[in-house]
Amino acid sequence: MLTYDLNGKNKYASLYGFIRSDVLCGRLKSGQRLPSKRALAENLGVSVITVQTAYEQLLAEGYIFSKERNGYFVAEVDAGFHGERTVASVKEVKAERYEVDFVKGTATELFPFSVWARLIRRVLSDCGEHLLERVPCDGDAELKRAVAGYLYRARGIEADPAYVVIGAGAEYLYGIIVQLLGRGAAFAVENPGYGKISAAYALNGAKCVYIPVGESGMDCVAAAESGASVFHVSPSHQFPTGAVMPVAERAKLLKLAREADGYVVEDDYDSEFRLTGKPLQSMHSICPDRVIYMNTFSKSLAPSMRMGYMVLPPALYERYIALFGHSACVVPLFEQKTLAAMLDGGCFERHIGRLRTRYREVRQAIYAAAEGLGDRCRIHDTGSGLHLLAEFPQAPSEEFIKSAARERGINVKCLTDYLHAPAPVIKNCAVVNYSGATPQKIAAIKLN
Repeated sequence: MLTYDLNGKNKYASLYGFIRSDVLCGRLKSGQRLPSKRALAENLGVSVITVQTAYEQLLAEGYIFSKERNGYFVAEVDAGFHGERTVASVKEVKAERYEVDFVKGTATELFPFSVWARLIRRVLSDCGEHLLERVPCDGDAELKRAVAGYLYRARGIEADPAYVVIGAGAEYLYGIIVQLLGRGAAFAVENPGYGKISAAYALNGAKCVYIPVGESGMDCVAAAESGASVFHVSPSHQFPTGAVMPVAERAKLLKLAREADGYVVEDDYDSEFRLTGKPLQSMHSICPDRVIYMNTFSKSLAPSMRMGYMVLPPALYERYIALFGHSACVVPLFEQKTLAAMLDGGCFERHIGRLRTRYREVRQAIYAAAEGLGDRCRIHDTGSGLHLLAEFPQAPSEEFIKSAARERGINVKCLTDYLHAPAPVIKNCAVVNYSGATPQKIAAIKLN
């Protein structure tokens, strides 16, 4: 007779689990007859229904079989199919806490929660059951129009809303680009550069070639010699060097793309935050048939808001529809409608204005702190985006810089940390990404 301890447990589930384990480990042999439902119920002190439910589940999954008027029997199951049961050892990873983090972060405390909540209520009221419908593969038409309108107002880009594609963040869009342009194409990426770009391309099967970055951005001579046909650049503010690509170099790169029958991916990741002067002209505005323009809302709203967009050349948009026309957009319609309302109503641009004010204050605080260090620190800044470079020419090493920063509660990386391959960069140069900092925290840093 089978004997199991079912006290204080989900009796049906426990009985099912015990018998299944005994079948798998061989304690119950193939063909062995099981006790009748009534006999087993009396032996275990449970109801017949409990035993019947457990037997029926085991029968449905094939662990036992029944013979009419003869009862239940153990089925023939090769116990080796499920392997040895192991318990994974999971180490708890605790994120280090810093007073000031110059590697990552955003001004989440400035997120317009009240505005977002009000727009959510309006979308619910206006759209109702429409929010439950399937979203077209390239995104909701309302958001596509809103993005195109915003690009014209903020960047002077005349984008046809039809060619705007909505996606779940930059890395998702990088994967789409690989599928559009083919895994056989060589993708030129900036070196040093943002590591997730080349990682996403490689993950999707693309070959990446690393092109050195100088004061004028990607080295066009090296790009021409690389054999690449796709050139991923951030011409308005390269990360991490901060280089701005002048129009002459942009023209060279566009010529390379045309001659290779390829494309330039213009990653305008922090274009909203040019803190001095007017926004720079985009490469898309110069040559829309050879430029894939892309941006996200990670810097402007929040990293957790997985929404981005790209503006495709007409020929690539047709290819996109051919490949993905049967699919639905992965970004929920509810969020798309809310963001569209934010863009159309001017709320987004007012929010950007508040962020710019904050970041100008943070930048001023960084300059003030650097002045206190005298000739021990040199600032390299183009006035664009949300990071600048701080060179420490007298420091013995970059590890010394990072270690000294950690002692003061500061997280920072150096230019060489962003190298994919050997390339000339400024030594002893920290990359100061101040998007998550505040003037008060910077002023409180004890540098000496």
